[in-house]
Amino acid sequence: MSETTTSEAEVRAVAARGREAAAELAPLRRAQKDAALQAMADALVQHTEAILAANAKDVAAGRDGGLDEGLIDRLALNADRIAAMAQGLRDVAGLPDPVGEVVRGYTQPNGLEIRQIRVPFGVIAMIYEARPNVTVDAAGLALKSGNAALLRGSGSAYESNTVLVQVLSDAAAKAGLPADAILRVPGTDRASVGHLLRARGLVDLIIPRGGAGLINYVVENASVPVIETGVGNVHVYVDASADLDMAERIVVNSKISRPSVCNSAESLLVHRAIADEFLPRITAALQAAGVVLHGDADFAGQPGVEPAGDEDWAREYLSMDMAARVVDSVEEAVAHIRRWSTGHTEAIVSRDLDTARYFVARVDSAAVMVNASTRFTDGGEFGFGAEIGISTQKLHARGPMGLGELTSTKWVVTGEGHTR
Repeated sequence: MSETTTSEAEVRAVAARGREAAAELAPLRRAQKDAALQAMADALVQHTEAILAANAKDVAAGRDGGLDEGLIDRLALNADRIAAMAQGLRDVAGLPDPVGEVVRGYTQPNGLEIRQIRVPFGVIAMIYEARPNVTVDAAGLALKSGNAALLRGSGSAYESNTVLVQVLSDAAAKAGLPADAILRVPGTDRASVGHLLRARGLVDLIIPRGGAGLINYVVENASVPVIETGVGNVHVYVDASADLDMAERIVVNSKISRPSVCNSAESLLVHRAIADEFLPRITAALQAAGVVLHGDADFAGQPGVEPAGDEDWAREYLSMDMAARVVDSVEEAVAHIRRWSTGHTEAIVSRDLDTARYFVARVDSAAVMVNASTRFTDGGEFGFGAEIGISTQKLHARGPMGLGELTSTKWVVTGEGHTR
């Protein structure tokens, strides 16, 4: 579709509506929110034809505009995908409500009762690319955690997102929630994103989901607090003491299970002590799965391996490509990771406990796997039930973000006429 421009006043007006709704959402009981989530799930299924008709327009426009097939696949919906989105809302309804949870509490010697409890942020804005399912996921998770959802999808999914937001918002309102609990940010041009990033005082938190370009733009231009998510230059280090059968399984799974996602491994590091035995084996296994290896001088001696340079060590491929290098020690592996990692996920395969402890203590990433695939960095796999994204920053939330990470806290102090 052609770009539509939106003024800053229009964006701020929508954010202000979300802020009013947030005040009504914050005190709602779990039963009210869960009933709304169930109603939203039912509405998605009931409106499948309308959603698919809108999505077909987006897909056709994407193909006409030269969108690659990988992005088309992320954009396209079908009845099964809509049913899965609805089930996702039902799953969120079944999760514990984080709001009101006591993070810590104690009684002072003077009798003052002090509690730190979880509370909603208020208005959470999501800025994301291509995938219409994020519209549903974000709305459901924001609502369950007591927040108003302000949604800014990409222009490529404009028709789909417009219908999805309308369906979800109408269902939530009929279930007794504020009419503006779920809102779509108007406009499809970058200027509307800029207006949202500057809506300080109206928007409490922005979470970008997408490629490095989108995330960097949001982080560099926002005056509203941002949780940085997703970019994953992920490494697997195979130590001298590794069980090579285990190492092969972990490396192959980390790379090929789903190469287009942020927890897919992009670089392989192998200790020199096992290189003669392991390099031919892992090269053959990866190539048999369709992976193109970009290797250092040691790996380049294997058939079909392309030479690697700094651009490969730095790259998040999101494809069936992988950088590979031989290192002389765990210290060199850690130094390489600290130089090139984006702080998402790293893995070590080792039977030596001291080496594993050294690696875990010195690798500064949101998740570190010991003898396990990098693909486990995921809210569902961590037992959260759902996630809004994977944070690669260090403040407030780090790693997979579930419902708890969509809350802040406040202190409640109860006395009996205490004065100071």
